[in-house]
Amino acid sequence: MKLKYYPYILKLKDQFTISVSSRTTTHAVMIEVQHNGLTGYGEASLPPYLSEDQSSVIGFLNKINLDSFNDPANINSMLDYVDSIAEGNNAAKAAVDIALHDLLGKFLDIPLHKYLGIHRRDDIYSSFTIGISDLKKIKQKVDAASGFKFLKVKLGAENDREIITTIRELTGKPLFIDVNQGWVDRYFALDTISWLAEKNVILIEQPLAKEKIEDTRWLVERSSLPIIADEAVQELSDLEKFKDVYSGVNIKLMKTGGIRQAYKMMIRAKELNLKIMLGCMAETSCAITAASHLAALADWVDLDGAELISNDLFKGMEMKCGALIIPNLPGLGVEKIIK
Repeated sequence: MKLKYYPYILKLKDQFTISVSSRTTTHAVMIEVQHNGLTGYGEASLPPYLSEDQSSVIGFLNKINLDSFNDPANINSMLDYVDSIAEGNNAAKAAVDIALHDLLGKFLDIPLHKYLGIHRRDDIYSSFTIGISDLKKIKQKVDAASGFKFLKVKLGAENDREIITTIRELTGKPLFIDVNQGWVDRYFALDTISWLAEKNVILIEQPLAKEKIEDTRWLVERSSLPIIADEAVQELSDLEKFKDVYSGVNIKLMKTGGIRQAYKMMIRAKELNLKIMLGCMAETSCAITAASHLAALADWVDLDGAELISNDLFKGMEMKCGALIIPNLPGLGVEKIIK
């Protein structure tokens, strides 16, 4: 097997602002694993809050040698080998994991969800993300998301209530609220959650800094809405650490290290009676489609990452009024459209 990779910059359609940062691009590294005429595609998407960048991902990939592997079905041994190279580097590992799963599905001539034993459904809906912005732009975003059943709204600004009031003047759709650690005080958080609970809000994601474990525990015990961990839970060991703190967890391929670990986390979260959101970064349709094959295991889905970029390299999972149309083709079911 041969591994190829190259840096890529995802261009966002609009400036994307959350409580802690703002950007117009997201750096990525795209990879291909080639074997006997088949190619598996993978991706590492690298938003600022991850500890990886293009240089670190390429440095990690430089250490991988797949020449001795000649059977795509031996995927677990290959992933064990990749994991053994160095700790961390989860986005880099996710890229390899995604590519190897794509290659395996093509080798076996089955879709990824079938390989994983997951039933493909047509009734799974993704939210559409609205970043922090001025009220005029937020109104435009709400209008652009008219076909979606759910909206995910970024908060943690000085005018959070004004943002929600503005949205509620335009639509009564259910909202997911993502604070990205932006509320600094548990009392303020509780008061805001009580107010939001009357606004058809479904959940609150990472309201406090991930280090504020006891404050978060206090908040979860008093909140009328489920509190979902994002930044606090990156991988399986974090899930065990915080299982008694949060109501649920946002699982993303770039955080966990790919499909294999994300699947394990979803199964374990169910065992722990934790709610599951399947999320993403700004990503091409390669990584988004990979995640979509896991969607039937989630309580909520936020897979609009490819909708946020203007230079998608792939065609794969599509959305119709927010409903996921998951490919039923071998592997991920993606096609590279920009050579």
